[in-house]
Amino acid sequence: MAALNHTGVSHTVFQLTEDQHMWISIPFLISYVVALLGNSLLIGIILTRRSLQEPMYLFLYMLAGADLVLPSCTVPQALAIFWFHAGEISLDCCITQVFFLSFTFVSESGILVVMAFDCYIAICYLLRYTTILTPALIGKIGVTLCLRSYCIVFPIIFLLRRLTFCKSNILPNTTCKHIILAHASCNDIRVNIWYGIFVLVSTVVLDIVLIFISYVLILRAVFRIPSRAARHKALNTCGSHICVIVLFYAPGIFSVLTQRFGHHISPHVHVLLASAYNLAPPMMNPIIYGIKTKQIRDQVAHVLFTMQKGM
Repeated sequence: MAALNHTGVSHTVFQLTEDQHMWISIPFLISYVVALLGNSLLIGIILTRRSLQEPMYLFLYMLAGADLVLPSCTVPQALAIFWFHAGEISLDCCITQVFFLSFTFVSESGILVVMAFDCYIAICYLLRYTTILTPALIGKIGVTLCLRSYCIVFPIIFLLRRLTFCKSNILPNTTCKHIILAHASCNDIRVNIWYGIFVLVSTVVLDIVLIFISYVLILRAVFRIPSRAARHKALNTCGSHICVIVLFYAPGIFSVLTQRFGHHISPHVHVLLASAYNLAPPMMNPIIYGIKTKQIRDQVAHVLFTMQKGM
């Protein structure tokens, strides 16, 4: 499609290399289906099982909810491009996608911080665990995470609205993103760039620092435990969370580094890397918690056995 060279463009277009569409769509579709089924099952089990109405599982419920929204912001649009070449999207829809994608990503990062705090309380203040993390406090934490994400991400809408998009309307991605969309304008976007850095530092970087501090305190408490078996049990309590943290942050950091320094890498590889941090965590998180958490593993086995028995 020809690029629009006038101001006030009303549509943007995503376009990938033709011969890469089909094979890229396969891992996208598989990952998305697994993420939807796994997180829906996780949410259903936590909601319906009284034995799982504990702080740890309520935070996991929040994480599963974010993992349903995150890929749903990107994958349907990507599959429409791969299969039907339906890459045209209005500017309003594009900015809306930027908002929900950024909002969900920041929310999930905050949830991981809270889950690190949960691990710290569970290990260091086990006897006071349920009295500290009351349902009322958990509800306030959930509202606070949403407010933080909204207040940080909402200004991006105005920063994009002020721009005039008079450059090419072809965006080199399958998803609308703040800086990619900003680069399609003919205005000075230094404010957008600096605000993007502020969002990154005030959310992801700060969250990683808080998680690191939490685990320093956790490890200090664990290695003071005299019993080796007790130390192993305490570390196993947070094992799933550590795997999820690495899975959530590592692809994003690697994608940023390749975009900054990997100019020789082909465009479709950049698309795959950029999509990995939207697809890998939602797909793998239910599997990780299902394997490493006995209570969830038992409940999943019970649900599957009941379904098989009823067929």
